[in-house]
Amino acid sequence: MQGLGLLTLSAVLPSPSPSDCKESNQITSCSPPQLQIILFFFSLYLVAVGQGGHKPCTQAFGADQFDGRNPEECKAKSSFFNWWYFGLCFGTVITYSVLSYIQENLNWGLGFGIPCVVMIAALLLFLLGTRTYRYSVKKDEKSPFVRIGKVFLAAAKNWRTMPSLAATEELAREAPHHQVSQQFKCLNKALLAPDGSKGNGGQCTIDDVEEAKAVLRLFPIWATCLVYAIVFAQSSTFFTKQGITMDRSIGWGIDIPASSLQAFISLSIVLIVPIYDRILVPIARTLTRKPSGITMLQRIGTGMFLSAISMVVAALVEMKRLKTAQEHGLVDMPNVTLPMSVWWLLPQYILFGVSDVFTMVGLQEFFYDQVPIELRSVGIALYLSIFGVGSFLSSFLISAIEKATGGDGQHSWFNDNLNRAHLDYYYWFLAGLSVVGLSLYLYFAKSYIYNRGSTL
Repeated sequence: MQGLGLLTLSAVLPSPSPSDCKESNQITSCSPPQLQIILFFFSLYLVAVGQGGHKPCTQAFGADQFDGRNPEECKAKSSFFNWWYFGLCFGTVITYSVLSYIQENLNWGLGFGIPCVVMIAALLLFLLGTRTYRYSVKKDEKSPFVRIGKVFLAAAKNWRTMPSLAATEELAREAPHHQVSQQFKCLNKALLAPDGSKGNGGQCTIDDVEEAKAVLRLFPIWATCLVYAIVFAQSSTFFTKQGITMDRSIGWGIDIPASSLQAFISLSIVLIVPIYDRILVPIARTLTRKPSGITMLQRIGTGMFLSAISMVVAALVEMKRLKTAQEHGLVDMPNVTLPMSVWWLLPQYILFGVSDVFTMVGLQEFFYDQVPIELRSVGIALYLSIFGVGSFLSSFLISAIEKATGGDGQHSWFNDNLNRAHLDYYYWFLAGLSVVGLSLYLYFAKSYIYNRGSTL
């Protein structure tokens, strides 16, 4: 909220107008004051820091309001993640359609001021419900970070220690009462004393070891979902660049901005979430007898499959666009609009939205549900980190391919003249990479063991 307030202030402060500009040899006089520039970037970083704390904690706190031990509330918790994302995307649609127009055609100060006022109203509304929220009462126990860290440290210290016969028999007797998993057996050595006997009170408990295994099991899923995040990054970059070259007229002399097509991702999510939550999930519940209809991993995998299909569609549309440029002799005229409607891009935007309903929401629920209770906000942060790391990997891929395909005077896949570029090759590459990522994901998902008490 403070960041948005300062951002609004930076926009309303007086700065040189075009009429104040001097001659071309003194163009720098048109730049805003240095203090205004510093305030602007400080505001952006403040918003980013606020989002980093707000996003994972607010969503985890909202889900904590449901009692997972109550069957009805368990169903409601699964729906919570659907409607949370619905509200998020509904706000995005308004941003693309209303605020973008205000910022470009009316006033940037007003465009930043409206979200600031909305945030103030949201904060007041949040505070009004303080007395009605459920809060988890912390017991007198160690921090989960300490417990998990102690398991890894103890297992590393005892990696050469072989369990004694008595310790093996004692662990076998306790196992049925603790749901001991057979994965990552090396961590079981954290239960041993240095002499190989069953540890006393100073050693780790079986519950501590299983908690550490649960966290470790998340990382193969996290890693295999990075390919989905790489694909996700394309909608705001290359899709928009394609749209700029195409016919964006919708009649009456109006051309829609290429970037506004991203609103169709959020719009498709807004339309699909109610259908999924109110029609598909009840049908799936009757078939599977699971509160969420299908498991979280099945939901994520479905979205990853649709993401791969979206890349295939994007590649085919780009091939059509390049062919249109060749047929009309516009290959070397990048600034000339191609006689191909921008609506050809709509299917890939819609597929992106539908895949988000499955994978994005599924990841939110999965990382919230599968971490220790005290680390649920960290679990949501892990989900968010997938897309942060995915964006960096996307940039790395683009840089590497640019160097590999742009040497010796050749036109790279990402040539500034898109009619000479080969985004279709890149989309085919991402489709293949998605298939590989999905295959690895299915391998790890098949052997994944859900935590006890999971809502699935």
